[in-house]
Amino acid sequence: MAELVRKQSVSANVGFFAFGLQESDDADLPVPFPDDFHRDGFVGTHPGRLDIGSGGHTHTPTVEVEVWDAAPPPQDPAGWDEQAEADFESTSGQVAVWSMYVGRMDDVITLADSGGSWRVRIGCTGRAAAAALSEGEGTGFGVERYLLQFWPAGT
Repeated sequence: MAELVRKQSVSANVGFFAFGLQESDDADLPVPFPDDFHRDGFVGTHPGRLDIGSGGHTHTPTVEVEVWDAAPPPQDPAGWDEQAEADFESTSGQVAVWSMYVGRMDDVITLADSGGSWRVRIGCTGRAAAAALSEGEGTGFGVERYLLQFWPAGT
């Protein structure tokens, strides 16, 4: 049975309906954030990078990250507006959060002490509220919520 190894909350500033996660040691990435950002869909990938689409234009969502030792139990899809899974490669075991507005954020997600191959499940709720916020007041905090669950690939 899979066990939760680590849990953390990170800051993400959504800008232009998006934010990203990228290998912290990004000097050798072929496509650094935000180049060739995937505008269509909820989650897009490039080597060492995840592009995440938001329901709102400009806001600060709640982002919870879990690292598991194996695939975590599936989430009930009824509790999420969107869900997706993807592969993620990390050479350092560290993942940086990126914003379209401010670039690299201060928070770093720790996956492991060294690099490896990972799977990630991303769930999001509050997308309609974030969209409505964008049409009204413009910005807000915690309206949209993300859960990112990482685990070693192949487990």
